[in-house]
Amino acid sequence: MRQIWISKAGAPSVLEVREAPTPEPGPGEVRVAVRAAGINFADIMARMGIYPDAPPIPCVVGYEVSGVVEAIGEGVTGRTLGERVFAATRFGGYTSDLVVPAAQVVPIPEGVSFEAAAAIPVNYLTAWYMLIHLGNLQPGDRVLVHAAAGGVGQAALQICKWRGAEVIGTASAPKHARLREYGVAHCIDYRNQDFEEEVKRLTNGEGVDIVLDAVGGTSFKKSYRSLNDLGRLLMFGASSFATGKKRSILAAVKGVMAMPRFGAIGLMNDNKGVIGFNLGHLWGRIDLSVKYLQQIIELVADGTFTPRVDRSFPFDQAGDAHSYIQDRKNFGKIVLTP
Repeated sequence: MRQIWISKAGAPSVLEVREAPTPEPGPGEVRVAVRAAGINFADIMARMGIYPDAPPIPCVVGYEVSGVVEAIGEGVTGRTLGERVFAATRFGGYTSDLVVPAAQVVPIPEGVSFEAAAAIPVNYLTAWYMLIHLGNLQPGDRVLVHAAAGGVGQAALQICKWRGAEVIGTASAPKHARLREYGVAHCIDYRNQDFEEEVKRLTNGEGVDIVLDAVGGTSFKKSYRSLNDLGRLLMFGASSFATGKKRSILAAVKGVMAMPRFGAIGLMNDNKGVIGFNLGHLWGRIDLSVKYLQQIIELVADGTFTPRVDRSFPFDQAGDAHSYIQDRKNFGKIVLTP
């Protein structure tokens, strides 16, 4: 089988395609012939050497795949050879053949491509957990979505539309027209506008009900101040730590130092909530995640949700795919195809 390895911490050029023996599924597992593997910003930070959850380098990363069941381990029921499926995985997704627990596998409905299916697990689960499970999203709520044109941003937008909430999205100016086409009520150019000031202007000083923020650093402070009474800040990343294509210890330290310290008394007096979320630390709740994925895929199947895949890159161009995301060119998901 073929895999993409992070050979050492560094720029996208450190990604290498290597051959490895094809694994056999053990009891309770299936082997998936991968047709598409999703890229997430956690993979990029792992490549740069600044993602603490990643396995030691050299390693194979990747949190989600889609493909065809090609081998079934002992004791597995409900799965058939040749079945089209997608799955979340704890690393190892940048591969042509992947063994995963059968409990993590979800069938792909007819009409949904492998690329679209690979765009579902991380993006939609992350947005669903934050908005539905933790954020108590209600009709009429105002939601500030940072990086609205990204994978999680697009999933969040669709969930908000489904629940009747209004979205204010941050993105670079060239992406605004398309965001409005997809239902973003107000767009903020994060490169040339202060999003905190814009939120206050757009809401007549009231603020928003929910903020989804994976930027980190000072952005968390400004996002918190953008909340209204009873507002909730959902923090789920720190992309501001990755200022270039290679690791910068100075940027990471500055980002950590800029993180706000939320005090209990202040939170109570402000009537606001601050919630951290890391999908990669929820493997103990796989039953719940699969339950949510099944609900999400039903909404994909009936056309309510549309996974937006910007581009697919072959394995040999994995470095180009990482660069494409870091250059903020993507609108939606980027996937790799073996």
